[in-house]
Amino acid sequence: MAGHSHAKNVAVRKGKQDAQRAKIFTKVAREITAACKAGMPDPAHNPRLRAAIRKALAENITRDKIDDTIKRASGAGNTENYDEMRYEGYGAGGVAIIVEALTDNRNRTASEVRAAFTKFGGNLGETGSVNFMFDRVGVVTYPLAKASEEAMLEAAIEAGADNCESDKEQHMVTCSPDTFGSVRASLEKKFGEPQSAKFVWQPKSTTAVNEEQASSLLKLIDALEDNDDVQEVFANYDIAEDVLERLSA
Repeated sequence: MAGHSHAKNVAVRKGKQDAQRAKIFTKVAREITAACKAGMPDPAHNPRLRAAIRKALAENITRDKIDDTIKRASGAGNTENYDEMRYEGYGAGGVAIIVEALTDNRNRTASEVRAAFTKFGGNLGETGSVNFMFDRVGVVTYPLAKASEEAMLEAAIEAGADNCESDKEQHMVTCSPDTFGSVRASLEKKFGEPQSAKFVWQPKSTTAVNEEQASSLLKLIDALEDNDDVQEVFANYDIAEDVLERLSA
């Protein structure tokens, strides 16, 4: 399975994260807080906050918890501030990895991310050491039932998107960062709120790994995703389906 289908890889291993509901809430709460700090606390006028709320709801976080987080973040006495950080490096088999984090302590996060890379056979590099292997793109997704493949493709073209792919679960519309806002708005007008809308690092090509390398790589990704500061992990791996199933058993 290729790294650009990362969402599917995560879905296979999602049971591990389902047992960590509090940790998931911590990550989402940080994104909600950062979104409020960066813009208005009103989701109607803050696309980043809307996206964070959608993510929270998808994780079955209650509206009361979401509202409480927004109130705390926008309160006059709130001093929580999170810096957006990006870490880049290589995992087992030479797989390129990008880690995005929100942290209130850069030194702590850098140390913990570096330790995870070292423990599982990887190497943390300098910022910019691997991002040339990826394209930064906007991705807007809708459930498959929202529209036919042809209708979604037509709407994506009209919105100015670069591509639209549909699989058994969802429609995925991709666009450049410059057109992300207008593409999202156009699709929302036609199909309503998307399932998700965010920026991702899309691999330009993938790196095939054997079972031993895949084992170390997935342990590294799990360790990174288990870190409260880490929001997203992107990698350009290509793991065979049968290998992934054995490792996920």
